[in-house]
Amino acid sequence: LVLSADLVGEALVPYYRQILPILNMYKNKNKNLGDGIDYGQKNYDCLGELVADTLAIFELKGGDDAFINIKYMVPTYESAVTYA
Repeated sequence: LVLSADLVGEALVPYYRQILPILNMYKNKNKNLGDGIDYGQKNYDCLGELVADTLAIFELKGGDDAFINIKYMVPTYESAVTYA
C-alpha cells in the first residue's frame, strides 16, 4: 500500500498509532537457526523480517516525522536511513 503512490506513506502517518502496536508484537518473530543456513529466505516466510522491511518502508516514505512516530510506538526500532 505504501509503495502504490507517492504520498500514501505520508497519508498513513496519522494512523501509525493503530498500525504500529501490531507490528511491534511481531517484530521479534524471527527464525533462530543458530549457525544454519535458511535456504527459503527468498520465500519471505519470516514474519520478523517482513515487519522490519515494512517499518523501513514506512520510515522512508512517511516524511520527516515518520521516524519519530515509529520510534515512539516501537522503542527498539533502529533507523533504516543512512546519512552520508
